[in-house]
Amino acid sequence: MGKIYNLGIIGGGVSGVVTALQSSKYGIDTILFEQEKSLVNGPPFCHLHAGGNLYTDISDEQCRMLMKQSIDMARLFPQSIDERPTFISIPKSEKYEVDKIASRLEMLVEYYKELINEDPDNEILGTPKAYYKIYTKGDLLDLTEKPIVKIPRSADEWMSNTIKYIDPEKLKVPVIIVQEYGWNLFRFGAQAQLALSKTEKCSLKTNTTVTNIIDVRNQNLDYNWEICTKDKVYKVNYLVNSCGFKTGEIDQSLHLNAKRLIEFKAAYISKWEPIPGLIPELIFHGERDTPHGMAQLTPYCDDYYQLHGMTKDITLFENGLVQSKVNETQPKFNKGIQQKLCGAWEEDEVKIRTENAIEFVAKFVPSFKSATVGGPPLFGAQQIPGEDLSLRVGEVSFPCKSYARSEIVKVSSALTVANQIINKMQEENIIPTIHTKSKQNRLLDDISKNEIDKLACELAVQRNYPEALSRLMIKRN
Repeated sequence: MGKIYNLGIIGGGVSGVVTALQSSKYGIDTILFEQEKSLVNGPPFCHLHAGGNLYTDISDEQCRMLMKQSIDMARLFPQSIDERPTFISIPKSEKYEVDKIASRLEMLVEYYKELINEDPDNEILGTPKAYYKIYTKGDLLDLTEKPIVKIPRSADEWMSNTIKYIDPEKLKVPVIIVQEYGWNLFRFGAQAQLALSKTEKCSLKTNTTVTNIIDVRNQNLDYNWEICTKDKVYKVNYLVNSCGFKTGEIDQSLHLNAKRLIEFKAAYISKWEPIPGLIPELIFHGERDTPHGMAQLTPYCDDYYQLHGMTKDITLFENGLVQSKVNETQPKFNKGIQQKLCGAWEEDEVKIRTENAIEFVAKFVPSFKSATVGGPPLFGAQQIPGEDLSLRVGEVSFPCKSYARSEIVKVSSALTVANQIINKMQEENIIPTIHTKSKQNRLLDDISKNEIDKLACELAVQRNYPEALSRLMIKRN
């Protein structure tokens, strides 16, 4: 009669693969469907939001949740974490005040201490007292006299390197260095794909499009769903909709309805002149969707930099944010954005938007004006459950029995979602109770650094990006 899988997951993005890894870890027979030829092809990510310091408008509760979830995920995927800090600043043009960030950082340090007291292995962001450091105007003047350090080892060395390039006259003081690290999507995808391809508990179906889902829950069969592809039907007991911004399509086919937003965004790859010492990720806060939205400069190896500018002519797009309509569960982008999602970018637009991003960052880093286009954009669309655009911690919902809809907004939420789904499967008696749980996953631990290096490089090149984007600036053992 064919194999029956306890768990069927549609979508091999971050949430789908982490759910598959967690279920396989506990011996749950799982099948994962991904229409692309490799895993983790969704919206780009580059930052471990261990505190939420890139967002001035979110609640303290969301900041704490981002820190906890980021630590949990970083412990699973250490070879994708780039241990370089983040420079946080507020331009003088902005109404937001630095003291509000400082107050939040104090709260985050106390919370970080709590997490370490719960489990000493949570101390992955350095010591609590080194989580952040604030620099006054006098501090910055002192650091300008310090020599550049090729590979910084302290907050002062990172800031000393940074002050050589930024224009402090454009910024409010103090400015901050915080231990929010980089997160490499190619290395994350490589480790996840290697682990899932090696376990017997997960049947990995890449290059496979799901054409239909049939609900057989009321037919007294030994399973609840039939997942149809072009040439085969797969039987599963529990269904996970992990289709990212396309979750509404599955909902619609199952006659389920939920409000959601979807948003298309892009980041740009630039190449800059070689500089003698590493710099942190640079954040210049600004009001989103205005001409002075946040600017973000993310360093990579070999003088490549990823750029964000939260304006309509850089990262954001006209009609790039779409809301679901009454009686229409899946929002729809216009034709132009749909073409971009398929990779059909006009060469001129890539050049113009990348140059816009370079000019935007050069307002604060004057010598960056010499940067050039370094590759194609990193792009994608994400879902935001409900109607709150400021939401950063989306998780999972259970619209009906034996069905879960993953609704992560940030990558760090994926493990929380996976564990909630597995708990729900136990509640519904799909699987027996799991008595012993651990934070680590042997499937991931067994993947070597060399394997990750090799596949991460292949994934970057396969997707037409510079190979340097697959490497870490700060090498790990």
